[in-house]
Amino acid sequence: MPRYLIERTFPDGLHVPMNDAGATAMGGVIARNAEKGVTWVQSFVSPDKSKSFCIYDAPSPEAIRSTAQKNSLPVDKITEVRVLDPYFYR
Repeated sequence: MPRYLIERTFPDGLHVPMNDAGATAMGGVIARNAEKGVTWVQSFVSPDKSKSFCIYDAPSPEAIRSTAQKNSLPVDKITEVRVLDPYFYR
């Protein structure tokens, strides 16, 4: 399955509570993603919480956009990526 890097901008910052409410919200994102075969692998967030860079496995960019809309998440850019392991080049 293809892997993608998704760039998102949150003008007011990304705020996810570190409690049961936050866990429930993230569980909902995961469940809605699964409906389209999209798997959220990992995310990185800028120190000011205005940008996120997320790694997803998905059948297509369209599946990512569709689930992002269902999850009320912005999508600035989707780039298909491959792993480059620096330890491979010994």
